Amino acid sequence: MSHTNSLANKKTLTKELEHSFVSQLEENQNIVHKICRLYTNNSDAHNDLFQEITIQLWRAYPKFRGDSKFSTWMYRVALNTAITLYRKSKRKVQTQDYEGISFKISSEEYDNTVEEQLKLMYSAVKKLNDIDKALVFLYLENKNYREISETLGITEVNARVKMNRIKEKLRTILNP
Repeated sequence: MSHTNSLANKKTLTKELEHSFVSQLEENQNIVHKICRLYTNNSDAHNDLFQEITIQLWRAYPKFRGDSKFSTWMYRVALNTAITLYRKSKRKVQTQDYEGISFKISSEEYDNTVEEQLKLMYSAVKKLNDIDKALVFLYLENKNYREISETLGITEVNARVKMNRIKEKLRTILNP
């Protein structure tokens, strides 16, 4: 009888864990989508990376102790997964860039200046190395240097110095 109770308790704990994970993931899924956008060039690659990040998050979730916010932990796992897969996929497969697809809505008063500036910025950020991309991403997500340092596993001072150097790199890329 105690074996049956133990099994029932495990099933209940598993369901609670699963429910908690799904709830947190749904709440914070935009983080994963933004990371996928940064490290992929098309919707198929985006979906594949999203799926892989979700799997890695699920595998790591039982070890999440709550020492940091779920979103901070999620950033770290998602960025590590994206960087690892990105480095593995250096054997470039021909893909359609997002930039090649026109999202412009035909309208006389439509001004695509912001859209063009975003495309240029994404293009410049994609030229950075993996860690610099992650740092820029977190910076653009309005994370403070303490959160950035926690997520990337570097000191706050290092995060600030790296960000200043990255800004200079981006200026050079955007204004040669």
